[in-house]
Amino acid sequence: MDKKTGGMIGQLAKLSIIGIEMVVSTFIGLAIGIYLDKKFETAPWLTIVFLIIGIIAGFRNIFREIRKLEH
Repeated sequence: MDKKTGGMIGQLAKLSIIGIEMVVSTFIGLAIGIYLDKKFETAPWLTIVFLIIGIIAGFRNIFREIRKLEH
């Protein structure tokens, strides 16, 4: 494999990780919210709050990874 192809495959791998990080962050926030809602009987408020926190964390990770790719 030449250097150009290896670099392109590396870039694609990094880009696929960005999508995975977004999904995982969102689902972790959702799972925490559902768990806490069941524990404290506050449905759906904690689910909504932690879902939003998970989405924000996912976007934060995306922006960090994009900055790493630019440099």
